[in-house]
Amino acid sequence: MDTEHSFSACREVKGLCAMSGIHLYESKHRESYVVNVHHHSNYQILYAIEGEGFIQLDGIKHAIEQECAAVIFPRTDHAVSSDSHMTLLVMEFDTALMNDAFASRWKEDAIDHSMLLRLNSVSGNELRLLLRKLLFEQKQEDALSQWSMQIHLLEVLLLLARAQQSSQITDANGLRADWIRSYIDSHYFEPLMSGELAQKLGISSRHAAQIFKDQYQLTLLQYLTEVRMSIAKKLLAESDKDIVSISFEVGYESLPTFYRTFKNYVKLAPNQYRQQHRNSGE
Repeated sequence: MDTEHSFSACREVKGLCAMSGIHLYESKHRESYVVNVHHHSNYQILYAIEGEGFIQLDGIKHAIEQECAAVIFPRTDHAVSSDSHMTLLVMEFDTALMNDAFASRWKEDAIDHSMLLRLNSVSGNELRLLLRKLLFEQKQEDALSQWSMQIHLLEVLLLLARAQQSSQITDANGLRADWIRSYIDSHYFEPLMSGELAQKLGISSRHAAQIFKDQYQLTLLQYLTEVRMSIAKKLLAESDKDIVSISFEVGYESLPTFYRTFKNYVKLAPNQYRQQHRNSGE
């Protein structure tokens, strides 16, 4: 067994960042490198930067390679081995960070046990960017960087939750369409252009539009409008926000455009919808 260093030794030497509760470090595996079965009290996320090997989680052996992320819950028995060179980036974080409302939902609704996730190319790119941001902030060592690291950790958890939800989709076009839908769901307030979405996926605008329509029977604009209108209806019914503020919040630069789109979609003007909803007592 190669004992150059183990996860446990790395934790002893470097420790967790005292304030943020998050620490990132690399773990290099040479040929025939083995980390025997062990467990620890913190969470870990392992991402393969290069090479390939195996990770054992609760007795089940998984192949790990690039575009894979292993989520390891506290006290999970696990082991890592490699027959060739492999470099893992390890992100370790305190259990205390998982006690807020978002993290609790993450454990209840998305990822409730240790697992290996195989990411598609888009999710892999997003995870690498977040990990680079975390590495940058870790070097800053100030109060704002600690706060930033905790924010980026939540972004990583959200990305992995979405990756787990879409794991049942196995064909390439299905993965792309699912990514486009998720992107619109979280960026509906931005001026979205099909060309920009296609560029992120490395495909043509026409191809992006076609695979989305094939998957959801809606054009990109139709789905974007559907998302915006759904949120606008909720805000009109459940808040006292001015209509111009709602228009701004859901992504419209022009109030007349919002009025026209809302009336075409709902068959009522925004103020009529609000009044009708309130009169009905719903």
